[in-house]
Amino acid sequence: MKSVIIGYGSIGKRHYQNLYSKFKIQSLVCTKKNIVHNNKKQIQHFSSIEKCLQTKPEIGFVTNVTSAHVKTAIQLANSSCNIFIEKPLSNSFNGIKNLLNVVKQKKLITLMGCVLRFHPCIKKIKKLIDDGKIGRIIYARSENGTFLPDWHPYEDYRQSYASRKELGGGVVLTCIHEIDYLYWFFGNVKEVFAITGKFSDLDINADDLSSILLRFKNNVVAEIHLDFFQRPNFRSCKVVGTKGIIYWDSDRNSVQVYDNKKKKWIEKLKLKKYDINEMYVDELNHFIKCVKEKKKTINDIFDGVKILKIALSILQASKTKKMIQVK
Repeated sequence: MKSVIIGYGSIGKRHYQNLYSKFKIQSLVCTKKNIVHNNKKQIQHFSSIEKCLQTKPEIGFVTNVTSAHVKTAIQLANSSCNIFIEKPLSNSFNGIKNLLNVVKQKKLITLMGCVLRFHPCIKKIKKLIDDGKIGRIIYARSENGTFLPDWHPYEDYRQSYASRKELGGGVVLTCIHEIDYLYWFFGNVKEVFAITGKFSDLDINADDLSSILLRFKNNVVAEIHLDFFQRPNFRSCKVVGTKGIIYWDSDRNSVQVYDNKKKKWIEKLKLKKYDINEMYVDELNHFIKCVKEKKKTINDIFDGVKILKIALSILQASKTKKMIQVK
């Protein structure tokens, strides 16, 4: 299987290494950056997508800046590449209809790179909800607090796509994982409200804080807190139902259930010394398997459009100071 990676930042490098070391897939890379070859084999790279596509790859990874995702994906799709698109799908709806039409016409396999769907604890929460372990779900709350300059200490955070609005950065789009997995848990969102903006002392022009309120079509209410300035990094998810509570956080990395009848917490999963790269490998394994078997992935581009609609509705709600209906 031949693959091409468009964009060679941190996530592009991670996918390249995992494809090579775990799946023995040597990828071509499209980047204008200088690439230092690895210890075993020099990385074959081109400065244009067109040259990469002349090699007729079967799969393409869109790992460049958010604002270029759709344009890049259209080029790959027109060349009959099955496509892995890093989150988020885009920062606007421009070109998306065209992309979807090509994907449908050519019957391409696609996957959105929302890797938390492959985290064992998030997967466990999903199963507990689906199995009805805490009854009917009423409310959920997710948090993701992180310090942007710590993401890639080797580079100037002010130049990263995440910090630049014109490249599709900002905490809502860049940290879209929480929106994605809550959609995975509860389905379509009916309406949103949010306070989003630049609040910290970070030297960026994109939003660094978002407090979000969602109402799903099944009437579950959820709150999401996202920020770029919290130290130490912290993630959590709490789901409250009629029979109990499910809770996970990144400090303990365990999934616990509070049983209302027994009036006690019960540990359902505990991760010890978990290597986060495992979820990226699992994500690739899923995508490659679906491509080989020509099966729909767990999170295809059509789901990616739904998540983007929610995210852009959040930004609109904050701008207009109104509750926005998600259509």
